[in-house]
Amino acid sequence: METASLSVPDRFRLPEAIGAIEAIAASYGRLLGKPLVDPGADLLAAIWLAPRVILAHGVEADPVFYFGNRAALACFEMDLDTLLATPSRLSAEAPLRAERQTLLDRVAQYGFIDDYVGVRISAKGRRFRIENAVVWTVSDEAGRRIGQAAAFAP
Repeated sequence: METASLSVPDRFRLPEAIGAIEAIAASYGRLLGKPLVDPGADLLAAIWLAPRVILAHGVEADPVFYFGNRAALACFEMDLDTLLATPSRLSAEAPLRAERQTLLDRVAQYGFIDDYVGVRISAKGRRFRIENAVVWTVSDEAGRRIGQAAAFAP
């Protein structure tokens, strides 16, 4: 079981994972006109160690998280193995899932939003409010949509 250590987990150093993480950062930069993390830093380490939550899910019918940094693991109170097996809809309580879907639909329509406010729930049942979250569409180098990502202060 991988925990929120200071070093980037080995699974994120695999070529496919590196490409997906690079797409998270590149899509953010393209859509928002600014870098997700310090552009001079080692991208993987900078995203993994970022003080704000950064996470992403895929495009499956019931999207599952494929990335979460240390801050995300702490905020959602789960280890990496658990996060990477979690459908992203479970990050919101059942009554709030319609609100979450509305948010995701707005992101799909506009490419990103930078004003999201909502309540999320950790794996241990702790509710927490997020404000001014940025949520954006993640695309690969060919422009294919491969997911959505979010960043917010924990």
